[in-house]
Amino acid sequence: QVQLVEYGGGLVQAGGALRLSCAASGSTARITVMGWVRQAPGKQREVVATINSGSTNYADSVKGRFTISRDSAKNTVYLQMNSLKPEDTAVYYCNVVVYGDVRYWGQGTQVAASS
Repeated sequence: QVQLVEYGGGLVQAGGALRLSCAASGSTARITVMGWVRQAPGKQREVVATINSGSTNYADSVKGRFTISRDSAKNTVYLQMNSLKPEDTAVYYCNVVVYGDVRYWGQGTQVAASS
């Protein structure tokens, strides 16, 4: 089992920045992929960014503005969000995959960028 706790969301002006953190506990040695998924009202759920041992991947909508990173010693994944736009407003969920293709979700944190 893996437990995920997120923090770092909030309200910022367009053009501002936020850093999301997600700390994993439990069977962290089995984690293969960590990432962030966002959900906004009236929009499709979107995989924002993922990271594993070999590579990072980003949605086209955030490329060049968001950066995902991972601190293996702390079992923590981060999402640095720069140049935030109103379109980035959503609930952001930390998401991990473990061996056996079992997926775990964080509780979600609200991000809002106003113009």
